[in-house]
Amino acid sequence: MNPLKPDASAAVASSSSAAVASSSATAPSKALPSAPLLSAAGLHVTFPGRRGAPAARAVDGVDLDIGPGEIVALVGESGCGKTTLARSLLGLVPPTSGAITFAGEPLSYTSRALKAYRKRAQLVLQDPSGSLNPRHTVYDAVAEGLRIHGYEGDERAAVAEALSRAGLRPPERFFLRYPHELSGGQRQRVVIAGALVLRPELIVADEPVASLDASVRGEILALLLRLRDELGLSALVVTHDLGLAWNIADRVAVMYLGRIVETGTVESVLTSPQHPYTRALLSVLPESEGEPVVLTGEPPDPSRVPSGCRFHARCQVLASGEAAAVADRCRGEDLPVLSGGGAREVACHWVAHRGTAGTA
Repeated sequence: MNPLKPDASAAVASSSSAAVASSSATAPSKALPSAPLLSAAGLHVTFPGRRGAPAARAVDGVDLDIGPGEIVALVGESGCGKTTLARSLLGLVPPTSGAITFAGEPLSYTSRALKAYRKRAQLVLQDPSGSLNPRHTVYDAVAEGLRIHGYEGDERAAVAEALSRAGLRPPERFFLRYPHELSGGQRQRVVIAGALVLRPELIVADEPVASLDASVRGEILALLLRLRDELGLSALVVTHDLGLAWNIADRVAVMYLGRIVETGTVESVLTSPQHPYTRALLSVLPESEGEPVVLTGEPPDPSRVPSGCRFHARCQVLASGEAAAVADRCRGEDLPVLSGGGAREVACHWVAHRGTAGTA
């Protein structure tokens, strides 16, 4: 079953502007270095339960690498642990166990080390209205990071350059404006400028266009692609929008109940999905072949992760009887953590039994 037609795979992103396609087409393909910029190994993040309840395993064993100049899309349903993973990678939520390295160095959680790290790794939030202080002008909003980090250069020139790179030109025209005087797309560009002004090496964007009109979504995605090509930025884009992932990412990691269940290049995952969960996500797109797969029930409680494959209670393949040969393994045998690198990997007993992926 192939939920997407190979010759129509670009239509996954039909809700985004053609500007993205243009930017992607003109960008030269680059061989990514083997050494990752950011790497997570065996990452777990748990939150204590209330009144003696079991701890919630929000991130439950994740390996993930992001190379220099690489854009990785982290996709999945709401509540699967995407945002918690992203916040942990930025040092905002310390992991319960596991290790995070940046540029080959382990991430330290002292105040001084985190301040230095956040100059190199910046966050772009979903809602620009909530990200910007309504009492601050655009100039103050963008200059805030420079002031926190004690920038000794020309502050005005740095702010103007960041606004220009974010597509707000001429920048001086926006210096004294307040957030309520800007459109949604302009506010998001101000947020991006605030991240760029410190010249980071990595941006973590949590649903960066979810709150924007369709008419400006493509413009923001094209901007992120252009910044990657011009500045060599790496990015982790957290999203539930598979069209966004197709438009912007080099690689996709599909997350379910605290763990990555499928990963690979964006073309391989979105045009030939292997894991039943990935297939279900893609089946509901307008461009998909066949009937949409409607998953039954809600994702399990992360404080009570089921044994075996954590997707088995909702798996359409297991329910149909197609996975009868491995049903016992699906319900009782845990799957290993995927390596998190660039290889195509799937955590699924059924896929391994069929021999269509190298990892189970």
